[in-house]
Amino acid sequence: MTTLSPAELQNTALTLCRLGLVVRPHRASYGCIGLQQMTRPSQAALACWQSAESQILRGTVSDFRDSPVVEHETGDIKVNLRDRIVLITIDRPSKRNALTQAMYGTMADALVQADSDQRIGAVVLTGVDDVFTAGNDLADFVSGGSLDETLRFLDAIASVHVPVVAAVNGLGVGVGLTLLLHCDLVYIEPTADLSAPFVGLGLVPEAASSLLLPRVVGERRAADLILTGRHLSGSLAAEWGLANAAVSPALESALAAAEKLASQPPRACRASKALLRSEEQTIHGRMAEEMSEFRGALGGPEFAAVIASRNARH
Repeated sequence: MTTLSPAELQNTALTLCRLGLVVRPHRASYGCIGLQQMTRPSQAALACWQSAESQILRGTVSDFRDSPVVEHETGDIKVNLRDRIVLITIDRPSKRNALTQAMYGTMADALVQADSDQRIGAVVLTGVDDVFTAGNDLADFVSGGSLDETLRFLDAIASVHVPVVAAVNGLGVGVGLTLLLHCDLVYIEPTADLSAPFVGLGLVPEAASSLLLPRVVGERRAADLILTGRHLSGSLAAEWGLANAAVSPALESALAAAEKLASQPPRACRASKALLRSEEQTIHGRMAEEMSEFRGALGGPEFAAVIASRNARH
């Protein structure tokens, strides 16, 4: 059975109440088709949910001022907290949103901070104007000599449990393509232009794209993109499976998807993302991982709250 700290329990209660998933919970409403013992909450859980509902009614729910997410209104990377969604915007139009080590560092911080706040339901990553990112700022790389912040960002986007949604608003070069392989949902402008010109620069692919790109688009298409530097339109990227949809405006669709993600029970959503990304490749091994999480969820507060809400409506 999943055990939550008092702070986690309160945050879960607040989240579920805000989403309308808890309606005046009481012990009798937590039974469901033979799962009464499994889904009956403790007195502490009931107290937290009742307190949370009271806060909803009084309008005193947390406004996220205590969130670890640090907002940035200036600079080349903007970070904005919109209720349960963190919006990261690459904002360096004079350099076609090319990324410096400092920019990578700011994005890495935002991802890690969002992941540490269980109330955050999704992160959205986009660019300004008609450019997602022109890739790495080569002048910065040559002069700096360090790739530490790049690696920290790539490690963060590859490992966070909070869902990440990309809104590809235009040109995406190099890491502007490969980082999409680590996003959970991708929405792209039909006229966007993606390319991975590493070989042409005398370099090799990064961000585990040599592993992930063939999985997504197939070995022949991956070889075409990496070895020849082929350009890919947004429409074709969606057709090949690099994006969920080619749509304009991409940011509008990405934010709508993020809102849907943020409306889901947060622990279940994050745990499901982890299962989708598990490296366990055997059927029985994966079923064991799923069952472990499933058992914990059955005894957890989110499932109990959903059942309580459904029972209270009948």
